[in-house]
This record gives sequence, C-alpha cells and structure tokens, in this order.
Amino acid sequence: MSASRAEPHHQHMSETAPQQGRFISFEGTEGVGKTTAIEQLCARLYTQGIDYVRTREPGGSPFAEQLRAILLDPATDIDDDTELLLLFAARSDHLQRVIMPALARGQWVICDRFTDSTLAYQGYGRAHGDALVVGKIETLIEQFVPRLPDITFWLDLPVLEGMARANKRSSADRFEQQAEAFFRRVYAGFEHLAAAYPRIQRIDAAGSSTEVSARIWQVMDAIIRVSD
Repeated sequence: MSASRAEPHHQHMSETAPQQGRFISFEGTEGVGKTTAIEQLCARLYTQGIDYVRTREPGGSPFAEQLRAILLDPATDIDDDTELLLLFAARSDHLQRVIMPALARGQWVICDRFTDSTLAYQGYGRAHGDALVVGKIETLIEQFVPRLPDITFWLDLPVLEGMARANKRSSADRFEQQAEAFFRRVYAGFEHLAAAYPRIQRIDAAGSSTEVSARIWQVMDAIIRVSD
C-alpha cells in the first residue's frame, strides 16, 4: 500500500453541515486496552456535552450481535470466505440500523473495531497479506460500506504483551485462540494500514490507562475544536 492512499467513501464534515456526527473507531490486536480507552473517551465526551453512541464490531445491532456470537464461538467451524461474508453481513446491518442513523442525527459514533480489523485479521492474519484477498476485502468495503471513520485510533502494543493481557481475562474466543504468528501478521496489517491512511492515528498503548487516554485526548481535543 502506498502512503496516504485515498480511501473510497471517506467523508469529512462539511462546513455547511456542522451538525453532522463524527465517526471514531478503535483498533488493535488482542489485549491492547481498547475497552478501557473507549470508556474513558466516552466519559470525556459526556463532560463536553457531546451526544454519542458507543458500539462495536462484529455486533452493534441485534442481528449483528447474533452473528458475533457465531463468529466468536470456538465451536464454529467455517472457512475463511464464510467468515468474511458473515462479518460484512453483520457490518451492513450495523451500518443501516445504528451507525448511519446516529450520524444523521448529529451524534458521534464510537466504535470498537471496524473495517481496518477486517483487513488486518482476515486479510493479513488469515490470508498472510495475499493481494487477492486484501483486494476482495477492499471491494466489499467499497460496495457495502457507505461511511468510513473520520478518525481511527490504532492502539499499538507489542503482540506478546497484548496476548499476555488477554490471557488474564476470561476464556479465549475463536480469534483469541489463534497462535502468536497469526497476531504478528495482524499487527503487520495494522502497520501497513496506518502508513497508508492518514485517518489512522497510532497511539502508544504502553503505560497506564490514564497515560493512554491522555494521548488519545490530545488528538480528540483538536477534532472537537474544529467541530465547534
């Protein structure tokens, strides 16, 4: 991928439509602290009087949550293409029922994972960065994703450190059970994406949650000032 590559459907807030909501996504490998970072960001948005919707992928709408349960179940036995199509079926419903209506109402959408996870996990983790598979995913994004995030926070943490954190939690889901080599490929995918797309902001996820949130808020504060 070339640096600063243009993305299809990437929309900036129009100066003539200041009430349009903003779309913020969080990305990263397992155990990087996305949940805590999102909770702390939402708390800050609340104190700023910003109306927001917090959501996640896969999931976010009732039907998408049903598909999430299937996708994350360790007992689910499906091939890579079926997995990819289920992810996009969930995403399509999520977009139409939750994300797009919220943005149209002027709410901010804070989403735990979005299309970058699909490129990193399915394109790089599953398919080892195979250009045909990555191209297939990019085509699905072009066809079925009418809006990409305005900004994406990639929480960057060494793979082994993140896996160690994740292993301290409850039993591993279908993705968390993957081997270290898989997550190293996923990490490489996020590196490629961050180099290609300016909307992706790399955030050092090492240190305390307070330190990580401060790094995120430095970026967010500038966005909020532009939105006012």
